[in-house]
Amino acid sequence: MLRHAARRLVSRAVAPPTARRALATAEVPAEAVEDSTFVEAWKKVAPNIEPPATPLSLMQPRPPTPATIPTKLTVNFVLPYKSEIANKEVDMVIVPATTGQMGVLPGHVATIAELKPGVLSVHEGNDVSKYFVSSGFAFVHANSIADIVAVEAIPVDQIDPALVQKGLAEFTAKLGSASTDLEKAEAQIGVDVHSALNAALTG
Repeated sequence: MLRHAARRLVSRAVAPPTARRALATAEVPAEAVEDSTFVEAWKKVAPNIEPPATPLSLMQPRPPTPATIPTKLTVNFVLPYKSEIANKEVDMVIVPATTGQMGVLPGHVATIAELKPGVLSVHEGNDVSKYFVSSGFAFVHANSIADIVAVEAIPVDQIDPALVQKGLAEFTAKLGSASTDLEKAEAQIGVDVHSALNAALTG
């Protein structure tokens, strides 16, 4: 019986197209709510098992969009193992998006940008903090908050130029001698990252 529960839940709980369109534009509720349609369908196929939490029950209300553009941008910059910057008000950040360098100022339109290896710079008055990021995403919200998530990052002033040149030479040699697609891909990634590191040091 439980083997077919998921299929039955999908067929019964899916909203009609008009309802799905309405949900896409509706405001997120102020408090987490229970998905009653899902719960009712679950109880019909598995009455002795508590229904699991659904995304709707975990959603938080959207942050309000200010009536006027703030003078500062609030930045959060996190790595998998630590928070580099938390709720810091700055003038601007520039992120290395896959589409090119993207500057984010207060009042920037809400967007999501994928990051490529490059320099993330945080501008606060005359002070500029630069980090080299390997990859990640930047989430820019309509309320002038930017959340930046990177897989790896290091302050540019902590990069060893000699190690960068050594790594670039090694991966360039590997790329030239690679005989399989996997070897070529791994070597190309190494060349791209070390080239970006070298550009961060010389730029």
